[in-house]
Amino acid sequence: MTAAAIIALLVLLLGGGWLYTPDKPRAELEAQYARPGDFQPVAGLRLHVRDTGPRTAPPVIFLHGFASSLHTWEDWARSLEGEFRVIRFDLPGFGLTGPDPSGDYTDARSMAVILSLMDRLELPRASLVGSSMGGRIAWTFAATHPARVDRLVLMAPDGFASPGRGYGTTPSVPLLARVLPYTLPASLLRSSLAPAYANPAVLTQATLARYRDMLLVPGNRQAILVRMAQGALVDPVPLLRRIEAPTLLLWGQADAMVPVANAADYTAALRDSRVVTLPGIGHVPMEEAPAETVIPLRDFLRR
Repeated sequence: MTAAAIIALLVLLLGGGWLYTPDKPRAELEAQYARPGDFQPVAGLRLHVRDTGPRTAPPVIFLHGFASSLHTWEDWARSLEGEFRVIRFDLPGFGLTGPDPSGDYTDARSMAVILSLMDRLELPRASLVGSSMGGRIAWTFAATHPARVDRLVLMAPDGFASPGRGYGTTPSVPLLARVLPYTLPASLLRSSLAPAYANPAVLTQATLARYRDMLLVPGNRQAILVRMAQGALVDPVPLLRRIEAPTLLLWGQADAMVPVANAADYTAALRDSRVVTLPGIGHVPMEEAPAETVIPLRDFLRR
């Protein structure tokens, strides 16, 4: 840990009297962010699920990224639900699903949750759309359960090793991150989210408030630390080579979090893939320019 990081931590701790941020009451958050019928018992969880569109239409399951929630998909959902069954949910430890009672936040647990949800909804197969961390979960599911996946859409997916994060090692949780359950200044959250948007104006006060509220769901901040400690990567290439579903890599050209150059790693391993890049768009196309970026997604799902 650098001297600057230690100083920042001390400032954070010494200022704890005014920086302390408690969780918000769950009932208050559900009243604001949930709809009637949103919650379903799935794999031992009270899963926050939003399921819209015709029940007989082709189903598409959306998987959000780290520290996000199903709300990130809402603009796309409104555009697609006329011809697709649009299913999105809060992964365990995020959003209104909240902490997993099992304490397991591994990808294997995510596979079990997706399978259980599909079985509950009586979906033999579905297309998957995953963003960032959700992209890694989506391609892992497509590799391990190919009979359940029609089409696969990966948006700046996680999964390959990077400097400081190798394969097969359990990451250590940074000391600074360990204060997350106790404090969440809006200014620091904004600075953390800002790199996801090529257009900073998209990160409105309302969007920032939603992200912050989802982190203030009771137990979520501690769950994030547990997930970080369980996040060992495996070499993705053998798994990617097993994927049978046609795959679209949908990537913002201005993504400052996962650069578009990383798409080459996936196209080299996938047997049936195409790349569509989005000029001037960052890490969250569905929030930054939903009307324009949903077009290539819809075209691919219609194929």
